[in-house]
Amino acid sequence: MGAMMGFFFTAQFVQSVYHWTPLQAGLAFLPMTLVNFVLALQVPRLLERAERPLVLLSGVVLTTVGMAWLSRLDLHTPYLTGLALPMVLIGAGQGLTLAPLTSSGVGGVAPEDAGAGSGLVNTVHQIGTALSLSILTAVAASVSTGHAAADIAARSGTALTGSAVLLALAVVIVLTLIVPARATHNERSL
Repeated sequence: MGAMMGFFFTAQFVQSVYHWTPLQAGLAFLPMTLVNFVLALQVPRLLERAERPLVLLSGVVLTTVGMAWLSRLDLHTPYLTGLALPMVLIGAGQGLTLAPLTSSGVGGVAPEDAGAGSGLVNTVHQIGTALSLSILTAVAASVSTGHAAADIAARSGTALTGSAVLLALAVVIVLTLIVPARATHNERSL
């Protein structure tokens, strides 16, 4: 969840580099939002056919690829190929990720503790976003070109690269903690 804080910088980018209004900047995120919404609605059906860790891993990988692509921002990045298309991948990844991520966070929790487990997962989401935004802001602040729009572009790209790194770490965590835990659970239930 924290890696998504890179979008704080994307909104600044479209307003400072493209000189879009706040409304236009908000609409710039529409491709990601629409794809996220459509796929999130399909996740329950998808989970009937595929294992939760596989859906989660697919979502995190798609989000990582999209974020790495988006991190290539510069002063001359076109909206369609530099922002909209990467956001479609990110939206697809987010749509596939959130439900399996949450259910993985409460998987194995006793039914009587499910509310507390869910609350803990949501609290960690909030803490992770705040912590990540502070880290990405510090990373972005390390870049300076001496020109206002170029600074925003360079800082946005740097922050989004940081987001891509956080997502790559998430892929490693899913592969090392969630996928093997599910395999072990399946073996025990046989």
